[in-house]
Amino acid sequence: MSTGLTSDGGAVATPAAGKDSPRWPARWWIALLISSGVILLDGLDISMIAVAIPEIQEEFGMSAAGAQWLASAYILAFGGFLLLGGRCADLFGRRRVLVAAMAVFAIVSLFGALAEDGVLLIVSRFVKGMAAAFTAPAAMSVLTTTFPEGPHRNRAFGIFNVFEASGYSSGLLVGGLLAALNWRAIFLLPIPIAVLILVAALRYLPADPPRTEQSRLDVGGAVTLPAAMLLLVFTVSAATDAGWTSPRTMGGFALSALLLAAFVVIERGVREPLIRLGIFRDRGLVAANLSAALLYGGAMGFQFLLALYLQNLHGWQPWQMALVLLPAGLMVVVMGPKLGALMNRFGVTRVLMAGLLAFIPSYLLMLGIGPEPDLWILLPMSFLWGLGFALSISALMVAGTSGVADHEQGLAAGLLNSSLQVGGAFGLAVVTAAIVPGTRLDMLYPGVLAILAFAVLTPLAQLLRRPR
Repeated sequence: MSTGLTSDGGAVATPAAGKDSPRWPARWWIALLISSGVILLDGLDISMIAVAIPEIQEEFGMSAAGAQWLASAYILAFGGFLLLGGRCADLFGRRRVLVAAMAVFAIVSLFGALAEDGVLLIVSRFVKGMAAAFTAPAAMSVLTTTFPEGPHRNRAFGIFNVFEASGYSSGLLVGGLLAALNWRAIFLLPIPIAVLILVAALRYLPADPPRTEQSRLDVGGAVTLPAAMLLLVFTVSAATDAGWTSPRTMGGFALSALLLAAFVVIERGVREPLIRLGIFRDRGLVAANLSAALLYGGAMGFQFLLALYLQNLHGWQPWQMALVLLPAGLMVVVMGPKLGALMNRFGVTRVLMAGLLAFIPSYLLMLGIGPEPDLWILLPMSFLWGLGFALSISALMVAGTSGVADHEQGLAAGLLNSSLQVGGAFGLAVVTAAIVPGTRLDMLYPGVLAILAFAVLTPLAQLLRRPR
């Protein structure tokens, strides 16, 4: 998930914060709607697939480890290429990058809907994630260059965040309803939305100015970092079959480490690095990124386990699972516009810790699932999960960008968004490696213990912050 911030890294204001501001011109509203449409589409595409995974797994005869790549491929590509996408928007023009990436997104969605092979479907998800990694930062750049700093931009980001939260939460329900008809409809739905955004961007966004200076892309960094993350997630997810001490597994870990080392060497030597490594001296930023990765790792693992429990073990329809997750989605939508006021009143740290701690009782409740689904367990579990998600995400963004220099605010926000996505892919890999193959209830409990470990480690990561 990507989250909008004010330019100074402060709390995001709610839409109501701009009531006393002068009326916006029409072009501002159009730019806001186009940008919000992009983030709505990203949220939908990430979450819709969660409830359809068991259906797709059954049709293509995929293993649990293979099926988790339907979600992991997208979010890993999204997180791995997000920083490159932002850099390209700066270099080549935000409208140009937005239109080109949105066209790829629409075309690949069609290929996914027509896929007759599980591997091709996963490849289409990966390419869509790459395209989203270019559309999301381009959309945010449209906002920051359209709205001046202060009340106008704060109000715009408040509306932007409501669209983001609505896309992610409603995607669970929409995905369930579409999967009940045919899972391929999940891949068809984004196409008209993407085309509408593309046409609106061409028609209403101003043309990009000509480039006045020659800048170089950090191609080496852009290749080695995603490659290292992809190989790491693949190695973890395949370790159950290959064996944790097998040459393939150990070799995968070693090669991942070498690619990360190569990335560090490249970033130290290149004139315009993808990531300035000195930014990691900020302990608050490091703590926020670790918490973000752990939070999303547990959250994506939770959705995957819930789908296995309700759909694979008990034959629930996708729309029935979506209704179980509805309290979580409602919490995200209801709390999202109020977070700025909550952080102003209680402080970012208190709001953040309250959100992170809410995941622990949610996952503890999952340990109580029995042979038959019990709504007295499932609904409170969903409510606490949504509460934790709603309170944590924006607070993490604020905590991770506070104190960062103005000219590196974009880099800090991009790092946090990348940590969320890559952490989600890694969490899915860990959970699928932990569960026992089969169709029994007890096969899920190791996976639940894994997401519970993520939930406990997430607030502990905040101890890395320097006491103030």
